[in-house]
Amino acid sequence: MKPRSKKLCTSPFADFIRNAKSKEKKRVYIEVLIEATRKQNDVLLAAREQQG
Repeated sequence: MKPRSKKLCTSPFADFIRNAKSKEKKRVYIEVLIEATRKQNDVLLAAREQQG
């Protein structure tokens, strides 16, 4: 087993991943997927519009 390295830095995201309950993580994950899908669809639509 590896010894734990010293904590170099932290971020709110890292803290959330470490400390949030499973239900909270799932909620955030779903929101992120929805927003990412929306943005991807916007990019695809813009590309189609440029093609003619």
